[in-house]
Amino acid sequence: MAEEAVLGYLEKNEEITDSGEFAAERGIDHNDVVNVIKSLHGFRYVDAQDIKRETWVLTDEGKTYATVGSPEIQLFLAIPPEGISKEELQKKLDPSLFKIACAQAAKNKWVDMGKQLISRKVQHVDDKVKYLLIQIQQGRNIGSDEIKALKARKLIVPQTWKGYSLKKGPNYAPKRKQVVTDLTRDNFQSGEWKELEFKEYNYSAKGQPLEGGNLHPLLKVRSQLKQIFLCMGFEEMPTNNFVESSFWNFDALFQPQQHPARDSHDTFFLETPSTTKELPEDYVARVKQVHESGGYESRGYAYDWKREEANKNLLRTHTTAVSSRMLYQLAKKPFAPKKYFSIDRVFRNEAVDRTHLAEFHQIEGLVCDRGLTLSDLIGVLHDFFSRLGMTKLKFKPAYNPYTEPSMEIFSYHEGFKKWVEVGNSGMFRPEMLQPMGLPEDVQVIAWGLSLERPTMILYGIDNIRDLFGHKVDLGLIKKNPICRLGID
Repeated sequence: MAEEAVLGYLEKNEEITDSGEFAAERGIDHNDVVNVIKSLHGFRYVDAQDIKRETWVLTDEGKTYATVGSPEIQLFLAIPPEGISKEELQKKLDPSLFKIACAQAAKNKWVDMGKQLISRKVQHVDDKVKYLLIQIQQGRNIGSDEIKALKARKLIVPQTWKGYSLKKGPNYAPKRKQVVTDLTRDNFQSGEWKELEFKEYNYSAKGQPLEGGNLHPLLKVRSQLKQIFLCMGFEEMPTNNFVESSFWNFDALFQPQQHPARDSHDTFFLETPSTTKELPEDYVARVKQVHESGGYESRGYAYDWKREEANKNLLRTHTTAVSSRMLYQLAKKPFAPKKYFSIDRVFRNEAVDRTHLAEFHQIEGLVCDRGLTLSDLIGVLHDFFSRLGMTKLKFKPAYNPYTEPSMEIFSYHEGFKKWVEVGNSGMFRPEMLQPMGLPEDVQVIAWGLSLERPTMILYGIDNIRDLFGHKVDLGLIKKNPICRLGID
């Protein structure tokens, strides 16, 4: 009906100046007319131009006052000729209206707001607000001052009306031609194909987006890093236990029980189960000995080591807890060199900001062999990071409870034009390795870094909460590019 009306009118007239007026005159819904115009314009039956008009519509509060009257008129009508006390008048009106009504009635000089008695100043008033609201409801124009006053009282709000003016287009016809999308066998046999008009193909149109899963940037970078480790001959460690005992997370690593990192401000301790049920007792005794009295050319920490502290369960603060378990298992067998790696989640009770979360992913690699030195560690680090595309490295001495010597790793960032810390490294201490039962001439070199930092640099993300967590934009997951690290 709408399409026939539009095309039929243009057959005898040059232009439809206003689609809104056109729809109203013919009793057609304007939305139906707009949909038809968009379709006809797409096929060039008509040429349409946008029309925008700003109109005013009543808010819910305005609609109420247009029906029952403004608050000030309700208050005026509630005051008897002899006057009324404020308390009694409040009982007659809705509490939400009373304050507004008093202010407006006093402003209009309709009432005398005495301390004891509220009385009328005039005997008859007109509800101008209700009248103006009804005028707006009926689509009539009112003065700019009245509009300003009603807007200030939040009784009306602006609304943009959109419509079209239109003329005949280059493909105009009084009736839309039915175009054919498929050529059939019947068309050929009947000869009808000679008379048919076929729909044009749009070769630049995009197809429907494919529905399917998408890999997170962290998973892409993790997969690439895993391939690097495997290419270097490393074996992946099992990291499926997020909950560890303090013994494996701290004590086995020769980290003293009074160390600040073990405090509840830095570690998430479990309430249930709060303690572990089983630890290797012979190994626990050797760890207790080295903490309290030293050994292996070490003085230890000279404190009273407490088993109850070692038994406490926690969310692991580093994947080095996994490394300690793997080395302990390795020490039970005849020694054979090993290269291990892990990439998994760890948890720390830290304040959340643009570069820190309470959970993140740690990358860890270690080499266990006889006669390893700091030079071997530096060589392995150069090999590993060069495969990430980081060829400029330098090292700074550092302190870790379980490595000596220890080094922070820095790489020169060509984009930032400065040296950026990319990880930490060191050689595991004899106080950690020999209580496990490893031979005295066996050393372990190790290093670790976060997965989030290189991913943020690679994908140009400057806030970790945009990469990991509940605030991540799903568009990032669907559209992020393929990960390409500098693998040789």
